[in-house]
Amino acid sequence: MVFYTGDTHGMPWNIVKFSKKFLLSEEDTIVILGDVGANYYCDERDRECKAALSKIKPTVFCVHGNHEARPAGIQSYIMTEWNGGAVWQEEKYPGLLFAKDGEIFELEGVKHLVIGGAYSVDKFYRLARGMNWFENEQPDEEIKRYVEKQIAEKPFDVVLSHTCPFKYEPTEVFLPTVDQSTVDSSTEHWLDSIEERIEYRAWFCGHWHIDKRIDRMHFLFRSFESNEQFKNQEEG
Repeated sequence: MVFYTGDTHGMPWNIVKFSKKFLLSEEDTIVILGDVGANYYCDERDRECKAALSKIKPTVFCVHGNHEARPAGIQSYIMTEWNGGAVWQEEKYPGLLFAKDGEIFELEGVKHLVIGGAYSVDKFYRLARGMNWFENEQPDEEIKRYVEKQIAEKPFDVVLSHTCPFKYEPTEVFLPTVDQSTVDSSTEHWLDSIEERIEYRAWFCGHWHIDKRIDRMHFLFRSFESNEQFKNQEEG
């Protein structure tokens, strides 16, 4: 089966517990919708998270978030093919995969389009304290063009993103300490334009640290959903 969940920020224990509780196997896949935290420090401090995720039996398939480096810029990663799309993988952690933005992956008969990245509202807080912030956290023009080419030419059923289209932003979780006029929402506005052009069965996103659903938009943080819902749709 395929299971979807939200941000882990370097703390994978909820995923480890879930995998053990439900006796998941090598045939299963867990999708993390960004901010995995396995590439945040880009040194030995990331190893605990990577090791924990690699020890569980399911493949862990990750969308790019905004609190992590892109694997393309990390020397230990190589690009390989998995389920029809390009992923980044380290030899030491073969079960931990990071999707290339814009790729389409077929998981148990369902095609998934991946669109990672978002703006960090804590950008200036992190910079002021010498914490890592990644300039390429949001999709650039090259990524956007590739995504737009993909949606025009190839079929897919599900969207996996880190943030959500602007119209679906859960304003109830906006941080009161953040002046929203300083927030760069360009990625969310671009996702609005993507959402208006496509047909899809479900859209899963993380980023907002909330578990809720608006129509076909699924926000995940601590909770898990499975691909069983798509089988039920087909039966219906």
